[in-house]
Amino acid sequence: MGKNIALIGMMGCGKTTIACELSKVLPDYTLVDIDCEIEKSSSKKISEIFLKYGEPHFRILESDKIKKFAYEKNLIIALGGGAFESAANRGILLETSRVIYLQASAGEIYNRIKNEFHRPLLQKNFSVERIAEIIKKREPNYKKAHLTINTDGKSPEEIAKYIIGVLHD
Repeated sequence: MGKNIALIGMMGCGKTTIACELSKVLPDYTLVDIDCEIEKSSSKKISEIFLKYGEPHFRILESDKIKKFAYEKNLIIALGGGAFESAANRGILLETSRVIYLQASAGEIYNRIKNEFHRPLLQKNFSVERIAEIIKKREPNYKKAHLTINTDGKSPEEIAKYIIGVLHD
């Protein structure tokens, strides 16, 4: 395969979980979670960065990490939900990776993350409706991915197996 695999989509759609599943069955690939890389290099949680410095600062850090890793080979890259909103990030990722949009409904996402309190974009207005608004805004860019997979009602193992099947075709 050679190219990276980049997983995009809304928070709670399963990017990190599915990336972990893929890394178990693709031993030649290394897992890189962009949010984790940002937290490591800044010694701060993503929510702290948003709170202290704002979203624009976070997006700069995110783009720097994407540039750093995207040109390497054989990576499984789990991206933050808003990373694909940047035209520069999209261009780099579409060139260097097989970009896979993990699509999930607002209701499914809500149920998956309703007990997580570290999600910066949902701190003030956490509802199915708010999630649906964010999806509606981001989906035109998400749809530019090479492949879209609806994750509703599917296990991470099923999704990983499907991705591997598609990538080997």
